[in-house]
Amino acid sequence: MEAAIKITDLKKSYSSVLAVDGVNYHVNRGEMFGLVGPDGAGKTTTMRMLVGLLKPDSGSAEVLGYDLLSQIKLIKNEIGYLSQKFSLYGDLTVDENIEFFADIHGVKHFKNRRDELLEFTRLTPFRDRLADKLSGGMKQKLALACTLIHKPKIIFLDEPTTGVDPVSRRDFWKILSNLLKEGITIFMSTPYLDEAERCNRVALMDKGKIISCDTPNNVKESMNMQVLEIVCTPVRKAYNLIRSATDFEVQMYGDRLNIAVSKYEEDYPRIKKLFEENSITEIDKRTITPSLENVFIHYMSK
Repeated sequence: MEAAIKITDLKKSYSSVLAVDGVNYHVNRGEMFGLVGPDGAGKTTTMRMLVGLLKPDSGSAEVLGYDLLSQIKLIKNEIGYLSQKFSLYGDLTVDENIEFFADIHGVKHFKNRRDELLEFTRLTPFRDRLADKLSGGMKQKLALACTLIHKPKIIFLDEPTTGVDPVSRRDFWKILSNLLKEGITIFMSTPYLDEAERCNRVALMDKGKIISCDTPNNVKESMNMQVLEIVCTPVRKAYNLIRSATDFEVQMYGDRLNIAVSKYEEDYPRIKKLFEENSITEIDKRTITPSLENVFIHYMSK
């Protein structure tokens, strides 16, 4: 499969902090690729280098076959970029913002395209509203419409649904799914591991390094462990006990624990005995498929 983006030994430092530490991976044309990690992992720095806003300290990259360092102007003509912060003009209407971005990209006959994008993003009823008067979700959809006005081949989305309400977040994902059907390559970063599950492939990133890069299913299988989900009470006491008295990886979700075990037959009796000795009541238990969050914490702990 032809690569839309190739990254080779890319590095970037801020003073003494190594933000991106020699990463290597590629993004296929027409796929949705998720760069996943916590704040400070290096996601935004990576993306800002790929769109030409930051110069790498070393390494190289190709975007749509163009060299990142020597052909950045050609790259910028073919891509769209949606940053973390809403960067449109609050004193312009929805229509005027899209027109402004069409003008920046030299798109002269843009009105039909604008109407398509407004319909696509369900913003047609709000086309005369000032951008400052839109909700958070609407602002993100307007920003996406502006990003798409010149028909880019790749769109870069930096945590596009952070701070967006659940309904708007769902709408945004429907829009992205339709963009994939049009053959647009989507490179997005997200701190939400449930969102990453929707990507064709994901790269887990932490402290400037890529921990794992594959399809979500393959990443989860690479953990090679079972996850034991136990509903118990008092759950906080149980969580602290597992952390202090065992070497198991444990996460707490409401009234239940997710405990990564190597062999259920050997490891569960240890947990059950520990609970009985410390007056913890087990209400229910089951083994579940590891989530990306389980896997990510597993790799980080290693």
